[in-house]
Amino acid sequence: MADLDKPQNGTIKTESDLDARRDGHDHSVHPDLTTLEVHRGKHQGDKYVRVIRSSALRKVAPGILRASEAVSRPSGKIGRWYTQFKAFLVGKPLPTEAEKGERLNKIRALAVLSSDAISSSAYATEEILLVVILAGTIGLFYSVPIAIGIAALLAIVAFSYRQTVHAYPQGGGAYNVARENLGTPFGLVAAAALLVGYIMTVAVSVAAGTAAITSAIQELYPYNMEISVGFVALITMINLRGVKESGTIFAVPTYLFIFGLAAVIILGAIRILLGDPPVEPRLESSAQHGPMESLSIFLLLRGFAAGTVAMTGTEAIANGVPVFKPPESKNAATTLAWMSFILAFFFVGLTAVAFHYGVTPHETETVISQVARIILPNELLYGFFQVTTMLILILAANTSFFGFPRLAYVLANDGFMPHQLKFRGDRLVFTTGIAMLGALSILLIIAFGGSTHALIPLYAVGVFISFTLSQAGMVRHWWKTREPGWRKSMVINAIGALLTALVVAVVGVAKFALGAWIVIVVIPILVFMFYQIHRHYARVTEQLALASDNGTALAPLRQIVIVPIGDLNKASLRALSFARSIAKDPIAVRIFYEAPEADEFRAEWARWGEPRGVQLVFLESPYRSFNEPLLAYIDAIHRQDAGAFVTVVLPEFIPAHWWEHFLHNQTALRLKTSLLFRKNTVVIDVPYHLDK
Repeated sequence: MADLDKPQNGTIKTESDLDARRDGHDHSVHPDLTTLEVHRGKHQGDKYVRVIRSSALRKVAPGILRASEAVSRPSGKIGRWYTQFKAFLVGKPLPTEAEKGERLNKIRALAVLSSDAISSSAYATEEILLVVILAGTIGLFYSVPIAIGIAALLAIVAFSYRQTVHAYPQGGGAYNVARENLGTPFGLVAAAALLVGYIMTVAVSVAAGTAAITSAIQELYPYNMEISVGFVALITMINLRGVKESGTIFAVPTYLFIFGLAAVIILGAIRILLGDPPVEPRLESSAQHGPMESLSIFLLLRGFAAGTVAMTGTEAIANGVPVFKPPESKNAATTLAWMSFILAFFFVGLTAVAFHYGVTPHETETVISQVARIILPNELLYGFFQVTTMLILILAANTSFFGFPRLAYVLANDGFMPHQLKFRGDRLVFTTGIAMLGALSILLIIAFGGSTHALIPLYAVGVFISFTLSQAGMVRHWWKTREPGWRKSMVINAIGALLTALVVAVVGVAKFALGAWIVIVVIPILVFMFYQIHRHYARVTEQLALASDNGTALAPLRQIVIVPIGDLNKASLRALSFARSIAKDPIAVRIFYEAPEADEFRAEWARWGEPRGVQLVFLESPYRSFNEPLLAYIDAIHRQDAGAFVTVVLPEFIPAHWWEHFLHNQTALRLKTSLLFRKNTVVIDVPYHLDK
């Protein structure tokens, strides 16, 4: 027989306690959800105890219960259907401890975090040519030197971000660097620029990928915008499935594009070395790009600034260091080096091959498509390459779906963005941030008609503002820390800051009227918004903080309990019973529209024995409104005792079927809505569920 004199899980200590529980006389609540059942043995006087624990909430330590997956499963049919459909779209929920398993190795990380930067080589050359072609053939000659100069700037920026991933392993990139070294205002400017850049990345990448499709199938050209919106919706859904799964999905097209473009460039270089003659460019097809200009330093600077879109996405790895497998910083730095080399090779190589074969921009076919037509030996390989180009351009948006939610999380954690952005959904991703990015990107694509060239002026400004502040922040970092080699690092970062600032200035001036002004205006608005949000959270914290010198927070509260009643029935009587359990003298309020209603209710009240301790008050409403007289009564009660809480206990019956709600007036729901934002007013809903 069990030793019944010893405590069993801290709940029951004696045999009489067990008998009381078994006989139904023990009404105490056991917060740890552990109950004990007494069973009699075969022999007289024998008893044994069975410990019963909750299957939904498992006790893992004293005072700590752990919810199982079953808790999240709805019991209703519609809820189950929704859960099954959601699991089909985004996958089954993952527990928090699975987060480490969701981290990325270098192979997957290159696909997820570098696809934006690598894919930009597909349209960066075209952006240079669109500018320098305005000076004629002589302008095209400078396309290769400009590409080499941008590759050098890429090396400087990549070097800076390699330092950043070691100095700031918590992630946050330019925001954390600028905020810590230059001050909060500069950090918020960098954050705003990055957020804008991420939105632009999705819009530009998807628009460019759609352009790759419509270059190959030109009958689809009129539907650019619609196709782009559909792709953004698809990528949003894939990212909701989690980092690891989306990385697996995106790895294949990323590496197919890497191998495909490398083959095009290498085959082009071999043909050139074997004696393929240079091709004179067809300048007549460039008339659509604007009036001819004379070659000038400013024109070349504009070409340089336009081509720097090749560098977009470089910061993504620095923003997402925590998502790498350990050692996080080392793996991030290695992936950043791979990405920089691949991007520089693609960008310079594609520009050189395009120049040699006289390729110029065309309205209905991209530059990379024209190069592939020339280099690849048959239409099958060309078609395959165009598919991989389309996929990498569209899936490059995944970099933003990785970076935007994490940066928004960091800002929300610091109190500069809504706290909803800190929420991680079923698949351990920041669901709210992903959904927000998808919605904003779709709106941008619709606003600009899905045009890549119309979106790119907005793209470069935000990205290079963050580059500049990050570089400047690292200059300050080296000056403060003076670690070994700090002078060389500081000089490199200073050069990078000056060059990226020059790009911002040139793009801002040259593309101001084409849309760059939007970014220049939006960034200050976002910074103002950040400060307003931060001020709100600071005020909330200040007002909710506990005073350290007194215990008034737990002092008893005076409360006045009011129960609005329509008819005397099981629902209203249950609400009155509940009100009496929390107050000695609750007030029942009956609102009537005509005098006979009051007389009838008073008679019925008397038949039910006029519940003891309950005061009955009648409110006549000659204008047949329910909420307003009751709210006026609550206000009058408050004026009598301003420090008291008015607790409104609402009787409400719940129909058996969802559609039956529409057959009733929803008075309780409307009253709850009216009472929600009133000071010192508590609303308690006492539901009575109907069976049929």
